[in-house]
Amino acid sequence: MRILFIGPKAIPLAGISGGVEKHIEELGARLAERGHEVIAYVRPRFYVKKISEYRGIKLVYIPSISTKNLDTITYSFLATIRALFQKADVIHYHGVGPSTLAFIPRIFKPKTKVIITFHSQDKFHKKWGWFARLYLSWGEFTACAFPHQTIAVSHVIQKYCQKKFKKYPVYIPNGVIPQPPPNSDKIKKWGLEKDSYILTVARLIEHKGIHHLLKAYNELNVDKKLVIVGAASYTDDYFKYLRELAENNSNIIFTGFQSGEDLAQLFGNAYIYVHPSEFEGLSLTILEAMSYGRCVLMSDIPENLELIDHSGVSFKNKDVEDLKNKIQELVNHPEIVGERGEKGKEFIEKNYNWDKIAEETLEIYKG
Repeated sequence: MRILFIGPKAIPLAGISGGVEKHIEELGARLAERGHEVIAYVRPRFYVKKISEYRGIKLVYIPSISTKNLDTITYSFLATIRALFQKADVIHYHGVGPSTLAFIPRIFKPKTKVIITFHSQDKFHKKWGWFARLYLSWGEFTACAFPHQTIAVSHVIQKYCQKKFKKYPVYIPNGVIPQPPPNSDKIKKWGLEKDSYILTVARLIEHKGIHHLLKAYNELNVDKKLVIVGAASYTDDYFKYLRELAENNSNIIFTGFQSGEDLAQLFGNAYIYVHPSEFEGLSLTILEAMSYGRCVLMSDIPENLELIDHSGVSFKNKDVEDLKNKIQELVNHPEIVGERGEKGKEFIEKNYNWDKIAEETLEIYKG
């Protein structure tokens, strides 16, 4: 089977975190291992040095107009046109923005299966203006109306599509890779030790809620540092605001973007993981934190609450006072942290396996 992916910025994605890119990488690598030809259309500006293949996924470079509003749509259009002239059994769009163009292969390549994965309600991103949000709202409709089949990464998205569009996506979540035991030597470069810090990992964009976490942490007097992993994404003003919130607190550490072993050890040695996002699809970083046996403190948005019984504690979304109190409670009660962390790890190992996800996705392709 020849499978084309449209949607990622780059594989692997360097410099900023990206849940969609990680999803495509892990899924694509497993499809390639099973003997399928997997091609991902990527954007050259995210590469310092171009490569032709990664983990069995062939990479094809598609140009774009690299501005906040035009990058994804111009890339997606050119990728779609390129796909029309390629042999393909499946064209798999990722995200509601690229999905707006899925009607093109449905019309001009009728023998090719068109699949869309609905990762999140991107219209709620604070970086978008009114027109972009209107377009992304249209994208939600197209993600349900245009493909042969829609995949939802969370039950919340699945139910949203059923209620709003009367369409019934297949639920296939993100996955997590089994993690090695933590090695605290890797975190010494930031002056950290095991269980000495609270961790959050995210792109530094407003809807991720990092400002809520900083405000809450600044009101606490705890023996844990706060470590913020991630980089800005068209959000330099917001990043500047975060640095201003942190400038008088030497216990707040910005590491910038991290990946590989460094990121793994930051996860594995954290005391708790905090996810203050104002909205999500299904957060890969929560799943990753759970896979390391970390207790997760998360905002009480519906997507996060799918996981709450299995791992962590919630706080009222955007409520700095409640977030502060919940952090203090977890610092005061390490027995809760340990119990929740172990419970979450067991749940992840059972339910979020990438090999299982690859097999389920293949069944959608073949159906």
